[in-house]
Amino acid sequence: MSARIDLVPLQPGDRAPNVVLDAITQEGKIALDDFRGQKPVLVGLFRGLHCAFCRRHIAAQARLDPELREKGVGSLTVVNTPIERARLYFRYHPMPNLLAASDPERASHRAFGLPNLEFTENETNWPYKVSMAVAKDMRVDVPGELPGPMDPFAASEFLDKRDHYEVTEADEQMMATGHGQLVGQFLLDRQGIVRWSFTEVPEGGRYMFGGPSPQELMSAVSQVAQ
Repeated sequence: MSARIDLVPLQPGDRAPNVVLDAITQEGKIALDDFRGQKPVLVGLFRGLHCAFCRRHIAAQARLDPELREKGVGSLTVVNTPIERARLYFRYHPMPNLLAASDPERASHRAFGLPNLEFTENETNWPYKVSMAVAKDMRVDVPGELPGPMDPFAASEFLDKRDHYEVTEADEQMMATGHGQLVGQFLLDRQGIVRWSFTEVPEGGRYMFGGPSPQELMSAVSQVAQ
């Protein structure tokens, strides 16, 4: 499948689209319009749970939930994992108060302008295509968990073993079509307007596998909280 080269992440001032997804941690559906007119919301759009880095970003967002609630801000985590697989994961790895939704088709990521990065043999056109050589030259570090900076493929394998994470057929299906899905977090105000974001898209992959500091995120939250 060829990479779409017309996707650009939503920027502050853009109106977020409505997306309707299957809820993981509760029954029924979750829609972004559920928050519109009610309260601001932090939307985390992540890869599937097969992504070791995303599992950590999801946990980090969940840890901030009490502070977000205190400021009247909602939180929604979206993962590219089929609903039953995702429910099983969170059953064994419960995160109190986590509101999560399943989006295996990655519709929400496209709606927010996050490209699905295509890995190629020798062509790089960031953020739509990247050669395997360039990808392997990237370095990622998770202090306290990795022995040091590693290429993302080796780091992912190391963290999976550390987590005792077993890749299932559902995970493999997601990896086959969305292994390079770029991710991000978007803070929407009460009217559904983007006020802040952090994505993997800018600067040729400099922010790949990273995330905002809690201080940066909560500083942005303070600007939209009433």
